[in-house]
Amino acid sequence: MLRANPHLMEINTRVWLNGLRRKYASPDMTISTIPDEEWEALRHLGFDMVWLMGVWTPSPGSARIARETPALREEAVSIAGTDENLDASPYSIYEYKLNPALGFEWELKALREKLNAMGMKLLLDFVSNHVARDNPCLKECLHCFVKGTADDYKARPDWFFELDTPDGKAYVAYARDPNFPAWTDSVQLNYFHPETREKMTKQLLEVAGMCDGVRCDMVMLTLNDIHEGTWGPLLERAGFRRPGKEFWETAIKAVKEEHPEFVFLAEVYWGLEWRLQQLGFDYTYDKVVYDRLRSLGADEVRGHLRAEKLYQKRSVRFIDNHDEDPSVEAFGWPRAQAAAAVISTIKGLRFYSDSQLSGLRRRVPLQLKDISLEPDLAVKKFYEKLLKIVDHPAFHGGEWTLLDVRPCSKEDRSFVNILAWSWAQRRTLKIVVVNYSPAPVCGVVNVKIRTSGETTAVFEQLSDRFFSFDSDSLKEGLRLENVPPYASYIFDIEF
Repeated sequence: MLRANPHLMEINTRVWLNGLRRKYASPDMTISTIPDEEWEALRHLGFDMVWLMGVWTPSPGSARIARETPALREEAVSIAGTDENLDASPYSIYEYKLNPALGFEWELKALREKLNAMGMKLLLDFVSNHVARDNPCLKECLHCFVKGTADDYKARPDWFFELDTPDGKAYVAYARDPNFPAWTDSVQLNYFHPETREKMTKQLLEVAGMCDGVRCDMVMLTLNDIHEGTWGPLLERAGFRRPGKEFWETAIKAVKEEHPEFVFLAEVYWGLEWRLQQLGFDYTYDKVVYDRLRSLGADEVRGHLRAEKLYQKRSVRFIDNHDEDPSVEAFGWPRAQAAAAVISTIKGLRFYSDSQLSGLRRRVPLQLKDISLEPDLAVKKFYEKLLKIVDHPAFHGGEWTLLDVRPCSKEDRSFVNILAWSWAQRRTLKIVVVNYSPAPVCGVVNVKIRTSGETTAVFEQLSDRFFSFDSDSLKEGLRLENVPPYASYIFDIEF
């Protein structure tokens, strides 16, 4: 069973494994022969789950499209010096079988058993909205996909492609987020067709036999109202009507009946997080806290942290993943450190990526299967220290409290830029204080600390130093003056 507020590491599998092959001079290394020390290092940092992103069989058609896309080729050259390593997008699914370049199919189960023995769970991708254009399912179940007519294709060639079938030409819809251009290497599943739902539930059950959980891509696109809003006229014209139940309501129930502790994690946006939690998802992306940390200030972040506790407990907190620009660049390193301290010490699933912990400054295109980049040692050292600190049981089994902060004086309003909360467990109290602003601040954190003698020393873990306070002043709270820009404190108090 997962502990509260678990830690998840996303690994770009193809890139990571190719890097390990060079590191160990072992070109034939597969996912089950990765040295145990690599997994043990992750466990030592406190990771509960490992998400191997992009392990499924790549689509030949998607690979061809990637290699023929000028912008993608230019990006690959600018990062890696060559476009020779461009391959299929991991989210254009050809088949839910292990990519042969990563090992034999049985190795996924072997790896899961190894990670479980080390106390970690294995998560894999599940893409519900679409499959690759050349996925074998198109030949087996063409009616499981959204289709148009020759006139639709003529009017919107960017939405449809022409497919030769034994019954003549068919015009099939590319997969699409309604807010963006279509994904031309993928084809759109029809979730108003009962056979589509049956097949995808069966596929999900098969995947559940290989891992401990799934990170589900762009989940909101398969919700009935979103699906109808995107494809309604085509589906209605073909005689399809909106189902009475959501796909996820029945699919998650089917999996949980066979695998009660299986973890469902949803990539979701548009304010639909709570709705998907109600449908059975264990965790949902919290893009709101990401956006507020990146673009707004302490007050907006604090407001979001006042949300209902169950919602927060099931929210995925992150400042970095394969869809976003690296936080070290997007936030700037000082602000990124403060943001990392925030998402690492609030309630919810804490989500990190391998590129984040390495300090990579360029977002790696998902179609790039190999790249050699040197890690930023300062970034790596920071995360190693932070992760070891927040691995403490208090941050997982303790009681979280959002703390008020008062001004140091009537004239000083800088206290509004201070974020503060505590974790209490038995005889341990952790107090987190973050100056989420580019200027020094002063504030009094409303928390009671036991004192002894005229002065009380409090240990701060990130800096490994003691702060000395006048014991009488601590009766009014923790007074912190001249806190540097974007500084983070994690005070450790044992009593």
